[in-house]
Amino acid sequence: MKNIIASFAILLAIGTSSCQEQVAKKEQKNAGVPVEVLISFQKKYPKENIPEFKTDAHGYWEAHFKEKGEKYRADFNADGTWRETENSIKVSELPKVIQEKLNTTYALYTITEVEHVMSAKYGEFYDVEFKQKGKNHDIMFKKDGTIIGED
Repeated sequence: MKNIIASFAILLAIGTSSCQEQVAKKEQKNAGVPVEVLISFQKKYPKENIPEFKTDAHGYWEAHFKEKGEKYRADFNADGTWRETENSIKVSELPKVIQEKLNTTYALYTITEVEHVMSAKYGEFYDVEFKQKGKNHDIMFKKDGTIIGED
């Protein structure tokens, strides 16, 4: 019995130590992240652990995380203001009106990526990226098929 208790205590100590190491590594990786960004993420996604943050090409603080098995990316300004959260989807998951527009108006273009986006500025929209020489071309659609922007 003493051996079982001793073994359990050792396993518990190893597990706790390993868990503490993981937390310490994550904190170390997020050392330069503004505390406002970390707080905003936790408020927006209270059920999620704080992921590792990196700055993207636009200077926003970007976090990659999973929610209900889906991969997401969330962007925050340095002051903690949430900008947007997006996840990749299939063309078949787009609203039918957007699919129809793609099949008629954009039938000659090759789609490289489709994302469902929740944005502080634009609300909910879908970002469709087309292959193009040089920089790819993005079109942002509202749920009803209205184009709200291009890049």
